[in-house]
Amino acid sequence: MTAAPIKVLLVDDSAVVRQVLSGMLEKFKDIKVIATAGDPIIAQERMKVEWPDVVVLDVEMPRMDGITFLKKIMAERPTPVIICSTLTEKGAETTMQALAAGATTFVTKPKIGLKDFLTEAAGEFARTVREAALAKPRRREASAGASAGPIGARAKPAGNAPVKEAMAQTTDRVVAIGTSTGGTQALEEVLTALPRVSPGIVVVQHMPEKFTAQFAQRLDGLCQIEVKEAQNGDRVRIGRALIAPGGKHMQLVRNGAFYEVKVVDGPPVNRHKPSVDVLFRSVAQYAGSNALGIIMTGMGDDGARGLRDMLDAGAQTVAQDEKSCVVFGMPREAIKIGAAERVVGLDAIAGEINRFASARAVA
Repeated sequence: MTAAPIKVLLVDDSAVVRQVLSGMLEKFKDIKVIATAGDPIIAQERMKVEWPDVVVLDVEMPRMDGITFLKKIMAERPTPVIICSTLTEKGAETTMQALAAGATTFVTKPKIGLKDFLTEAAGEFARTVREAALAKPRRREASAGASAGPIGARAKPAGNAPVKEAMAQTTDRVVAIGTSTGGTQALEEVLTALPRVSPGIVVVQHMPEKFTAQFAQRLDGLCQIEVKEAQNGDRVRIGRALIAPGGKHMQLVRNGAFYEVKVVDGPPVNRHKPSVDVLFRSVAQYAGSNALGIIMTGMGDDGARGLRDMLDAGAQTVAQDEKSCVVFGMPREAIKIGAAERVVGLDAIAGEINRFASARAVA
């Protein structure tokens, strides 16, 4: 039996965007645009007739903004929502608010050349819709998470030339986290639960440039630990989490007895830049048994083999369980190849980090 097509509702105040997206998605037999709407008020009427599997939502619209509409959806009937946002600093901040409020993922659209961009990105956009359709968004209170504003980034230490191997033991510990679809909300839950004295953390969240800085700033305002977008030479230290910048790979390196990050360009790995595998493999090389690797919600298999490399190098490894994942792709692949020592729910991951820190402190 052929599976039913994914039902999509497009909500955007631009008639051009609605027309182009509809025409683009109609080319794929497994996707069906059931309705379009110029604002959330119209969208609500359409949803009374037929509820979509996926909502593609703009954020700046008349009568009701996209964030407010998103909160209503997540509070009343959680549904995968893809945010369409312009690639600007202002757009990035708004998109971070949307992800905090429960959006599954987002696509970026340029301010100029929109029609050509959307047409050229048809295959990638269809893939995003398919991924979102597999997501399991959780019910959220209407006011959840979107009110906190960003706090400016702190000063950046300079770095020197790294050495090329892991030490058997060091007072510095590293927690490496990799995540994708659903990860912005999951990371917020984990990082906000950590005490100020948590081990240094390095994170790859699949996200394009301009968005990671806003994401890090937002988390910085919510967490006891410092959270910042990584810059080349930043030291990995107690009480700090470094988020890989969008459009760049991030690697862990060692500088004397300390760990720091190296931010580099290069081709995408597993279709992603930053890539979780790139980070995890560097952590395996330079930190070895001084590290804890955690793979969380996300589509695809990025990070699975890198987590296995970490395990083989003596690191502890954890995967998020299926029940608590928005998309159980990356953790499933890691579990399948034996890369995860333990499989735990999202609400237990902060405890895994705390136990790792406590055990190492005793040792």
